[in-house]
Amino acid sequence: MTLQLERPTEMVYRRYTVVMADTTVKVDPAVRDRLMVLARERGLTMRDLIAELAGATPTREELRKRYEETKAYCETHFGVTLTDEDHDRVEKVWQELEAGRPVDSL
Repeated sequence: MTLQLERPTEMVYRRYTVVMADTTVKVDPAVRDRLMVLARERGLTMRDLIAELAGATPTREELRKRYEETKAYCETHFGVTLTDEDHDRVEKVWQELEAGRPVDSL
């Protein structure tokens, strides 16, 4: 068995990327300033604010899972079976509402 040692530059890189794990995010000054105001209003650092925002924003996979769980809950507890057509219709209603247009009904 051969023990392979890391070279100093590899060790420094690994320590920096694994232990430190900080990243610089480049944004427009207006975005940076808004983030700063939001962080101050919440008594957070910029790092904590960004972590909070990232944690509160679901990924596509998380949204898909939430949708499937909600669909199953509605079927189990309300006896309502939602079809893909129902989903598409509701999506169109949301788009109309977000655009500020009136919606007749679902």
